[in-house]
Amino acid sequence: MLTPAFDLSQDAAFLTIAIRVPHARVSEFDVYFQGADFRFFARPYFLRLTLPGRIIENGSEQGSYDADKGLFTIQLPKETPGQHFEGLNMLTALLAPRKSRTAKPLVEEIGTSSVCEEGEEDDDEEFDWEIEQFPYEEVSESALKLQCHYGFGDLRSGVFQRLQDEFSDVIDIKDPDFTPAAERRQKRLAAELTKFNPDHYLADFFEDEAVEQVLKYNPWWTDTYSKMMAPLGKSKEQEDHAALVSFSEEEKFQLRKFVNKSYLLDRRTHRQVYYSLIDILLAYCYETRVTEGERNVESAWNIRKLSPTLCWFETWTNVHEILVSFGRRVLCYPLYRHFKLVLKACRDTIEILQLGKSAVLKCLLDVHKIFQESDPAYILNDLYISDYCVWIQKAKSKKLATLAEALKEVSLTKAQLGLELEELEVAALLVQEEETALTAAHSTSRQQTPPSGSEAGALEEPDSTIPSETEDSGSEPEELNDRKSKTVSSLRGPFLEENSALLVNSDGVCSEVALLGSGASQEKPLVSAWASGGSRPLIEELGEH
Repeated sequence: MLTPAFDLSQDAAFLTIAIRVPHARVSEFDVYFQGADFRFFARPYFLRLTLPGRIIENGSEQGSYDADKGLFTIQLPKETPGQHFEGLNMLTALLAPRKSRTAKPLVEEIGTSSVCEEGEEDDDEEFDWEIEQFPYEEVSESALKLQCHYGFGDLRSGVFQRLQDEFSDVIDIKDPDFTPAAERRQKRLAAELTKFNPDHYLADFFEDEAVEQVLKYNPWWTDTYSKMMAPLGKSKEQEDHAALVSFSEEEKFQLRKFVNKSYLLDRRTHRQVYYSLIDILLAYCYETRVTEGERNVESAWNIRKLSPTLCWFETWTNVHEILVSFGRRVLCYPLYRHFKLVLKACRDTIEILQLGKSAVLKCLLDVHKIFQESDPAYILNDLYISDYCVWIQKAKSKKLATLAEALKEVSLTKAQLGLELEELEVAALLVQEEETALTAAHSTSRQQTPPSGSEAGALEEPDSTIPSETEDSGSEPEELNDRKSKTVSSLRGPFLEENSALLVNSDGVCSEVALLGSGASQEKPLVSAWASGGSRPLIEELGEH
């Protein structure tokens, strides 16, 4: 038999079930419902649902069939009108047989009262998110090897004994089957210190235009959270928040493919599952924001690299150390390394948790799809994400709300990351101020330093030749004579005799004169025979004289 695609909705009085059965024999179909049980059969399809509330048969039930779409729509009256059925979009949980929800485990450890099913927990029980401390006990090396578990709820071990070479690019830890939790953390912290690049961090700190653009992006849960917090939505019950989150047909198909499971988790492991959920959601929120919802080939790498749960099989004892670890990895590995992104991802995670398990499940389904499309990362679906997608459907919304409050109360500072970020920023700002001061001083000195030598003469000469308005007109000939003498001296070259010079007459014609040396201090010009002969070449060969 085939399980058909289906969808559930409700109003105050009726539960509506839409069942898509293309190519079915609609002439022969059966519908059975009583209490919390619903069954539908139309060859070759069979659907059995365990409903979260009770329905009755009182004559007001209705049904219709759309032949074009192959869609059965069945309306069933609620036993208690006005009752809200929670978890109608948790398709995997609805498909589970009723007996599997309340059945006791076939093997139970005697004397362990803390082992309980998630569905059997008391809703009114206060969940303590504080650090749980245990006295130190010396453990032998052989016992340590037996404790090297990982995966969802630490339920896996021995997976990487033969697959280490194949999946070495997926996880950072080497030989996880024989590496205790304490040693994993030490190696992770050492690897982060080695990877941290101060230059990359400071570059993003000072040139943060791209980071500011990423911070302005609104992912899908932002609008949904705004609707939940709207004035009209504040009066609604907590159960109504699930209606704000919708699933695509692809997501519904994946939910139907999951195998329903029951998880035997003690209190310590149960708390650890919630803590690891925060770690995975933080990485997912960062990836969604920096890519603005457009997945790329680096998406799987970003999520698993930013989540120590996924790449180091890390375990947690409190919320604060999760934020510290996430902050360190954001500043060590991805493209954008800015502390504002750490705080923004934290606020995004709080919003998702406050939206309830429907929003959390939608995020986990997206992570599942990203890993499934990445060749080496699909193993993380088997170890963590698939189990989370099944488990979260049975989780209590109240626990997620208290987890969001615990995350909201935790504050994170740069000093707590252990990367000396504040010292780096102060030193960089001082260097920047010094460079600015040196640049300003150099610019000022160039403006104030007087020109030297020929530069000063070249700058002052035009001013000296410009007559003022009060000068006598008789000074102009003197200045013209000075200019002529300078021109003559500049024209004198190696082709003129030692005791000769060029003379420019009033018509601008140059003539050669010879200087007769005498005992006196003055030299008188001797005009050559061709001085008055009109235009002659400026320079003639010596043989002509």
